[in-house]
Amino acid sequence: MSSISIVIVSFNAREHLERCLAAVAGGAHEVVVVDNASADGSPALVRGRFPSVRLVELEENRGFGAANNAGMEAASCDLFLLLNSDAWPVGDAIERLAAFADARPRAGIVGPRLRNPDGSLQPSVRGWPTTWRLATEYLFLRRLGRRTRALNAFYGAGFDHETVREVEVVKGAVMLVRREAAEVVGGFDPDYFMYGEEMDLCYRIRQAGWVVVFDPEAEFVHVGGVSTGARWGERPTFGPMRREQLRGHIRFVAKHEGAQSAERARRLLVASCRLRALLFRGDVGKAYREAGDWLASGSVPELLASRG
Repeated sequence: MSSISIVIVSFNAREHLERCLAAVAGGAHEVVVVDNASADGSPALVRGRFPSVRLVELEENRGFGAANNAGMEAASCDLFLLLNSDAWPVGDAIERLAAFADARPRAGIVGPRLRNPDGSLQPSVRGWPTTWRLATEYLFLRRLGRRTRALNAFYGAGFDHETVREVEVVKGAVMLVRREAAEVVGGFDPDYFMYGEEMDLCYRIRQAGWVVVFDPEAEFVHVGGVSTGARWGERPTFGPMRREQLRGHIRFVAKHEGAQSAERARRLLVASCRLRALLFRGDVGKAYREAGDWLASGSVPELLASRG
């Protein structure tokens, strides 16, 4: 079985990082923690409780993709398990992923089945954010056909999470990445600060001739939203992470469909956020109104050049 380096990016997630490391550190696998300039004592926790873990401390929060690149550069194995600090394996899931990748040498990325902490299924397969797919999401069109690719490819079109299948995107919370594939495409694009970076990586790895595969036999638990708190319904404010979410959509379209498509996507998102501001009341409506105002505040190059 190929050796695995476990790369964990952490930002102010000390409690969850401790739970994650308790599950993976001290075993047969190399573990690298990349701390994105946390202020909660995470580096001290790693040094004190998990001395076998290699700690990479960044002087500033460089974003999820850039931090993963730093972790992969510090790692030594042929397979990288990119693991969120709020995720951990169930049973022998790591070994299952490694065996699965060994049996499929053209698999550049393998994604496992994810579970919520209560044991329920967490969707882990997505599609690329094309302009049309953004329309199906933000204009509620996917509700007309959740299991059809025409209207819900962005969310996997009712993917059953029970069978081995080639997919477009696996959720970045847990990804097994082959070193050779990562090196061919240059790793994550650091221009994505947060959100969209795993979609871009999956897209480029597929374009380079590799495949992205879902493995239902390996399971991980993923809490979700620990470092970002960017779920629209649970914390209905429009802050930096939600801007990054929208910026990630626009950046993907600009990079892979061109400037004109990106401008159409921007205008689509402006209209849809303003529509949602009318449909939702209270703080949720306010958050969408602010999102629409931000999207209307500049051109695509201006929005992509800003941060926060």
